[in-house]
Parts: sequence; structure tokens; C-alpha cells
Amino acid sequence: MASTTLDYLYNSPSSLAQGPDGEQLLLSKFSEVERGSSSCFFWGRLHNPYVLSRCLITLSKTVQSSFSLSPFEIALLKDPIVTAGNNRIRFEAFSHCAGVYGRVDVLEGGQDGEFLENGTTNVDFNPPLIAELSRIKQNDELMLSVGKKEVGFHKDGKSIIERKVPLPSKWIKGLTTVQHYFSETETELRLSRIQALQLFQSLPKGSVKVDYYLIKRGNKYSFSQLKSSNAITIGGVHRLKLIKPLISLVKSLHIYPHPNNQSISFILKFDQINFIFSLSRDSWRGFSGEGAVLEELLEDIPDKLIQAFDNYTFTNQVFNPTLLSIEEDIELKKVDKLATKLAAMGLLGFDLEDNGFFYRRLPFKLKRILSLNPRLKNADKLLAEGKVKIVSRTDNKVEARVEGSGVWHYVLLEGENSRCTCMWFSRNQGERGICKHILAVKKMVQHA
Repeated sequence: MASTTLDYLYNSPSSLAQGPDGEQLLLSKFSEVERGSSSCFFWGRLHNPYVLSRCLITLSKTVQSSFSLSPFEIALLKDPIVTAGNNRIRFEAFSHCAGVYGRVDVLEGGQDGEFLENGTTNVDFNPPLIAELSRIKQNDELMLSVGKKEVGFHKDGKSIIERKVPLPSKWIKGLTTVQHYFSETETELRLSRIQALQLFQSLPKGSVKVDYYLIKRGNKYSFSQLKSSNAITIGGVHRLKLIKPLISLVKSLHIYPHPNNQSISFILKFDQINFIFSLSRDSWRGFSGEGAVLEELLEDIPDKLIQAFDNYTFTNQVFNPTLLSIEEDIELKKVDKLATKLAAMGLLGFDLEDNGFFYRRLPFKLKRILSLNPRLKNADKLLAEGKVKIVSRTDNKVEARVEGSGVWHYVLLEGENSRCTCMWFSRNQGERGICKHILAVKKMVQHA
């Protein structure tokens, strides 16, 4: 059976050390993808180290949390992914169960430094580093370096020795699903600091097994078990307790519900720092198993086009569909489709506030990302074994039979809609991505 983790070893530990300009936060890096020759992506001073340290501690707590796994499954700690580029620094992570996604963005005005090279790596957040971050005070000076540094962690006579850590492959799948849900989200609620405090005061105590609803009465928002008109559904609302300690520090709170209630995202806005916190539909559902981007992975993209896109966005750090369309002589509608595909491959992230994609190449080879989803693998296996039969086909309709274990499944593709007689489709009705039978039929039709 294929391994569900990727093992790697950092060259040096992350560290918080005393320097001539104050304390310096040095983050060790790991990447399977090497780009350029610089060993350091960013070096500079942070303008709001107190808030950033609290956000990173909360991100670390998110990483150590699980809302559906057993104690055995959560025995290993995982580390965030960091991106430096386009004058921003982004830290991303999931809970162990991959049902909670967190991202801390240090915006352009939140730092004063030099971006030596654009890049994405996995960073080590070891317990001593978290302990030192908790000691940072309001007026402390803090330098941040993202990249490989020759020093370890040194503070008050203490040293840190790096350790080997695993990265779950489900994180990579979850990252692509989250970006897809972000790109589908349009509605936004804007709450003041007072409204945000009132909202989080209404969080229920303990774990909950039923849906809660975000409602508004007058000018006040609250979480309620009673559904009203225009209420926003939230499954596993108790997961929001992770960010409750940060609410007293926010300037405002922006909320983005997915149009089909597949996720809900909260942006905690501070001074030049954003904390994006997203919940899957239910506490037992991880983003990694949703399969929302499976259809985008069906269509092959020429390596030459991927390379052209990669070079363009690596240089510019933003995804501008119009410019890419002109430079590569591609129809604009094809570029929009390309964006979704490339996000599924891990080459793009999505910024809810800017309502656009940003370049964030995951530090893993593309072939690894594409090989992670079992439904895609099973669809390819069905095709290789000749178990997919097209019964009839017109311009707008395809009927097919797919052989299962002692049974035939019937698949119907009609316009943008698709149906299957299998148990997966019957249970989920397409909400968690399409089944392997529909995937196989669509792939056969595309390559016919």
C-alpha cells in the first residue's frame, strides 16, 4: 500500500535568536522543487510581531488539533507551509483531520525587508520555537528570515536540534480543494470588532453534533441552533474555538460562506496581517476527501503550456488571465479554465479579499500531486480493464455502463449534469465530487 506521508529532513532547525536589531525568527526550509540559487527567500523586519506571533501560535494549535481522528492517528505533529513572494509572506496549515484550514498572511505593509527570491517551502514549527513566540511582547523588535540559515535556535542558553518530520499527502489534496472552494465563493459579510466579539460570545460550550447557523438580528450576529431566513449553515461550529483568543485583537472580521455550504471561511483582519480560517462542511469531513477538483484534473495540459505558465507566474507572482492570454496566444476562456486546473495541481492559491489567484507552487513535484487521489486512479483502472461501455452518445447526452463487483452501474451525462446508480453518488449527490464511474466515462468521452 502506498505511503500516506512524505518523510524529509531539514538541513537546520528553525530558530529565534538575539541579533543587533532585535530578535530574529529564522525558519528552516524543505522543498522537493528547487528554483534559483538563493538559500534565503526573505529577510526583514516585521512591523507587528506581537500579533503575528499570536497568529502563528494559533496556527500551530490548529495543526495539533483533530476533530475526527483517533489518538493514534494524531500522534505525529505536522508543520506549516510558507510562501514568500509578491511582497507577502503566507503561512498555511491544516488540522490533523484536514477539516480545518488556516493561513496567516503578512501583507506588504506588514514587513520591511527584501524578497531575495520567490518560493514555497515547508517550515519547522518545533515546540521550543512556539514557546519563544509566546514570550514576544507588544514593543519587541522581530526579524524574519524564510530560507536556509546556518544557525540553530539560540536563546537564554538553550539550543534546538532539528528532527525528522512527516507531511501527510492529504494536506496536498486538501490545499487544492480549499482553493477551489475559495474561487467559488462570492458572498461576504463584514463585521466590526464589537460585532465579532458578540458573535464569538455565542459559541456553544463543548463539542456539538448538530449544525449551527450564523444569524443576524438587528445589527447583532450570533450562532444559533434555530435556522432562520438567510441563515448560514455551519457544521462543527465548536472548531471556531481555536481562533476565539484572537478575536479581541482584530480590527474587523470578514466571513465568506460557500454558495453550496461546503465550507465557511473567516478572515480575521489585523494591522497589515490577515488570518484566514476555513471549516469544512462537517467536523468529520476533511477537505482532502471532498474531490471537488477531480473534473479539472481529467483534462491533459501540455507540459510546454505548464512550463510557460510556471515561468510567467514565478516571475510576476500574480495570475493575470488577460496578460497570459496575450503573451501565450491562448483564448481567454481557456485561460480561466487553465487557472482552475493549475490550482488543482498546486500551482495557484486563491485570495478571497483580492478575489483572484496568486502563485504558490507547493514544494512537491507535480506528478506526486496528480497521483494522490484514489478516485482518479480507480477511474484509470476501470478504463485500462475495459470496464466502461458507451451505450449511446449525442451532442448533449451520453449514456454508459460501467462494470462493478458483480453489478453494472449506469452513468448519464447530460449537459453540465451527471448521474450514476452507484452508492457513492446516491449518498452524496455530487456534493463531495463525482464518483469514479462518472470520472471514467468523462475521461473516455474526452479522449474519444
